[in-house]
Formats: sequence, structure tokens, C-alpha cells
Amino acid sequence: MEQASNSVVWSVEEAEKTYRVKRWGNGYFAVGEHGNIEVTPRYDQPKLKINLREIIDEMASEGIEFPAVIRFHDILRSQVEQLNRTFRNTIEQAHYEGHYLGVFPVKVNQMREVIEEIIDAGARFNYGLEAGSKPELIAALAYNTNENSLTILNGYKDEEYLRLALLGTKIKRKMVIVIEKFSELTKLITLSKMLNIEPIIGLRVKMMAKGRGKWESSSGERAKFGLSITEILNAVSLLEKEGLRHTIKLLHFHIGSQLTDIRAIKEAVQEASLIYARLVKQGVPLEYVDVGGGLAIDYDGSQSTNDSSCNYSIEEYINDIVYGFKQSCDLEEVPHPNLVSESGRAMTAHHSCVVTKVIGEIHPSGAKYNTRKTTGEHIIVTNMRTIETDLNQSNFQETYNDIAQLKEQALQAFKLGIMSLEEMAKIETLYWRILSQVDALAQRQEFVPEELKEIPEMMSSQYLANFSVFQSAADSWAIDQVLPIVPISRLNEQPTKLCSLVDITCDSDGKIDKFIGEDTIAKHIPMHQLKEGEDYFIGLFLTGAYQDVMGDMHNLFGRLNEVHIVSYDDDPKDFYIEEVVKGSSVDKVLSTMQYTPEILAQMVKKEIDKQIQRGKIKPREGVQWIDFYEDCLDGYTYLK
Repeated sequence: MEQASNSVVWSVEEAEKTYRVKRWGNGYFAVGEHGNIEVTPRYDQPKLKINLREIIDEMASEGIEFPAVIRFHDILRSQVEQLNRTFRNTIEQAHYEGHYLGVFPVKVNQMREVIEEIIDAGARFNYGLEAGSKPELIAALAYNTNENSLTILNGYKDEEYLRLALLGTKIKRKMVIVIEKFSELTKLITLSKMLNIEPIIGLRVKMMAKGRGKWESSSGERAKFGLSITEILNAVSLLEKEGLRHTIKLLHFHIGSQLTDIRAIKEAVQEASLIYARLVKQGVPLEYVDVGGGLAIDYDGSQSTNDSSCNYSIEEYINDIVYGFKQSCDLEEVPHPNLVSESGRAMTAHHSCVVTKVIGEIHPSGAKYNTRKTTGEHIIVTNMRTIETDLNQSNFQETYNDIAQLKEQALQAFKLGIMSLEEMAKIETLYWRILSQVDALAQRQEFVPEELKEIPEMMSSQYLANFSVFQSAADSWAIDQVLPIVPISRLNEQPTKLCSLVDITCDSDGKIDKFIGEDTIAKHIPMHQLKEGEDYFIGLFLTGAYQDVMGDMHNLFGRLNEVHIVSYDDDPKDFYIEEVVKGSSVDKVLSTMQYTPEILAQMVKKEIDKQIQRGKIKPREGVQWIDFYEDCLDGYTYLK
């Protein structure tokens, strides 16, 4: 759709249908009456709404450069509270006899400010942390100081990892060491006895139930982590022999991230609850069952089993876990275990977004060339011009076929050396001009021929945005994750451009061409015509899980500037900027790659001094160039 039909009456309701903001926004994002994206960061304060454009304007007034991450800590807190409250309410309604003691998996977002906020919001719920590596464990030891919460330790473990875990136990933390492979158990037993510290042990079981979506290989016999039933029984026997059977407190399973289908969760709960019950009946003193991660996010708003969606709500997810374990335990006549989950994506995805400017348009037609008739021009050019003159409502399909053939003939003629560059420029200009007219005529018809339906895609633009896909939307590039992308403003105007997005890296993969579509994933997204002298901001939403921490240094584009927004009802704008975290400067990213910025500046100064001595650069000008180079070293890595 190069130009949308003027017959459509556009409204914010139409914008909602197009971008599905409410459907993926989880109550936090919507299209406001003013045509700007609106944020409701507190689930318990639905009337407190923040105009996202006002945040952007305030950032600009304070000199904060874009692209930037906008982080809503109130959304983070709201998600932690909702998860814990929903578990508590469901447990109470079900008359379930265990408690919920959730943990946040640090790997999902290791940012210090995120961990601090989650720990603080979850303190009253005894919400803990999950670590899967030594660095994450070191962070968890420092931050998870609540003696009533759990610290779940996953991942492969060496002696140092196990020593750190036992240090946590020594300082009265509930450190649950989850055994991922049998050899870890023998190391732990030896170390435990040597240090005279009894561990809290968890056993991770390889599930037969399979997940759904991209990560379904996380479970099953070929899973990377976990013990088979045989190994579980052997572990119990070994610990009994060593006098440590009483330290087995947790059964853990995980069937994958972003579980798209609720049936996978039902199946896993049924299998795990039976394993738990049988182990308890054999005298294993299990107190907890950790159901792992997998609580999905509906990135595309389709509420389906698409890889970027899910067919259930958080309430249904929790109901199936609580009632599933209750039913199995009651049938087997064993105590209800305390429930643990490692929901990370669902806690953090909504709380941050990337905002950037569109800085240009790349149209397939390119620049225009003067197509007036000249003496001796090639017959193909003449025929193309005649076709444009004769185009009408009755022959537009025939015209489409004719110009496609003429364009191909022109290319062959050029290759044979019988058509000039100027004539090829005329062919290109005429072709795209006629194609636009054909599309306009076709859109007026009740029935559009199948082959003409591809014209809008052929004429779609690429909007050049000031960001790096590899830094800010890594999953979009790596695993085709669909992230919601929406213009921040002008949503009360009809978008008339069909676009894909390209970034400012010099990599052909630096693009986003998968968007939320009507029925399936779309290759393009509707955007507005760019206006001269007016900034056009777009937002990449749901980037708080993994995207915040997985970005790479491709083209040496570093971390983005970041602002932390706190809602405040007494403020005229209902928010204030609590903190600004500066993104990577050029000298910082160069230092990461083992360059020394001071030496680089000296080397360039030496070359400028040579040109001054040769009289090629005046001394005052040379000083200015040196200052300019040093200023660039101190500056932001993205375009200004």
C-alpha cells in the first residue's frame, strides 16, 4: 500500500486493529485518544496514564540522545506482584496445602537495576533468584539477602561453583543446589563433608513430556540437562549411603522457554506430580517442586500457538499447576509440595522498550530522472512512454504485464551495449511511475487480480532507523522472534506507507522484516509518510527479556542510553525520570576491543601535524580537526 485508500475513516480504533497494542500490551500499553502510545504502568492504578511522547520530548529537552531504552520499573514491579498474588490467590481458592516461593532467573536480564527492583518488589512474597553460572551466583549471593526466599542454582557446576553455593548455606541462605548431571553429586558430597556444611539438594529430572515452540528440545531423553529416572534413583541411593538422604528437598523440571501451548504444561505437571508422589512414597523428603520457566509472552497478540504467542493467560497457567499437583497428590495421598517457578520472560519483557528515530526512506524506485523524449532514443523507451500515456481503468492489468516485459528487454539491451545509462534511468523512472498508477487503479476494483496483489510489496519502502538490530533486537535477527513495533505518535492518522525496517549497520542482515500481521506474520508494517523537519519516532516493545543483555558489538555500536521512568500521580505529566544511564561512548567500545583511545588520538594528531608542516593544513585548522576527533571519541556510537 504505497497510498492507502482515502475512503477509510481512520481512528485510534483502526490503529489498535492494525498494531494490536492492547492485545500484546497486557494492560500496560494502548493507543491514546491523542494518537500517541499511552502507558499504564501500575495494574492497580488504571487511571494513571503516561503519554510516551511526553517522555521522549522530556528526554530530548535534557539532551538525551536516541536511540534509547526506556525502562518502566513500575511495570516490572507490577508483574512480580501479579505473579505472586495470583499464585497465592489460586492456592487459597484450591485449598492447596503448600506455598509458592518463586525465583527470578537472572539470565533473562542480569542488569543490576532490574535485579534490585525485582528483589525489592518480591520481598514481601519471599521471591528469590535463580542462577545458572558462577557470575550469576556471585551476584545472587550479594543481592538475595532474604533468608526466607530460595536461591535456585542451575547449570553445570565445578568445585568453585559448589563452594560458592555452600558459602551461601553457611551465611544462612536457602541455597538449593540442583544436580544437573550425576557427576556433580559426587563432587558435592565430597566437598560438603570436607567443609562440614550440609547442602540443600535438588534433583532435575529429564521429562518425557515435550514443550511446544522453539525450545521444545529442552525436554525429553535428548535434553541437555537433567537426570533420567534411573539416575534419580541412583542419586537417592548414593545420598542414603552417605547419610545425606534428608538433604534432598527439591524436584526440578523444565520443558522449555516460551511455551506456546497450555497442553504442554498440563502434560508436564501430570508427569512431574506423579514422579514427586512416587519419590515421596519411597521416603525421599521432598518439600519443593520447581516447575521451571516457560510462562510465555504473547508478542504478536494472536493468542495462538504461534512461536511468538501463547494460547493461555497467566491465570490459566497457574491454575493448571496448582490444581494439577493438588489432584495428583490427593490421589496418591502425599503432602502437597511448595511450588517454585522460574518465570523470567513474563516478569521482564513488558517493562522496557527501545525508542529510535526513522532517519530516512529507501524506496525501490530511487531517484527520478527526466523522461522527456529525445532524438534517437531506443524504441523500448518510446514504447514504455506510450504505455504510460495509454494507461486507463480497462487495461491496467495488461499494462502491468507489458511494462514487466519491457523492463526485462531493456536490461538485456543494456547488457548487449545497445542501450545507454541515460535510457536505463528513463526506463526505471517510467516503470516505477506506471507501476504506482497501476496499483492505484487496481485498489479501486472490488476484485484485484492475484498477480497485482504483489505490487504493494514491490513498492514498499525501507525505513532507515537509527539503531542496531544486533544490539537492540538480537532475537529478531537470530531466531526470527517477532517484536511489536509501533509508531509512537500520529496513530490518529492513517499510515500510508508499507515498510520494512533497516538499521544503520553495514550488514545486509541488519533489518527487521517480520511484523505482526492480520492472520500471520507480515513482511511489512504500515507507517506514516515522513514529514520534512519533523521527528518520527518508533518503539520496539517487549525488549526487557533477553534483548537487554544479549546485544553484541557489531560495527561497534554499543549499549544504548537508558532512562528509568517512575510513575507519580502528583506530577503534571504523571511521571518523572528517576535515573539516566549513559550508553556506550566510542572510546569505551574501542577499549573493549583492545584499542587505546589516547594512543589513537596521538596517532591522528601526528598525521595532522605532518600535513601542517607540509603546509597542507593551517595550524588553527589542524587544532580544530584534532579537537573534533577527540570529541568523536567521547561521543555516542549512534548517529546524531
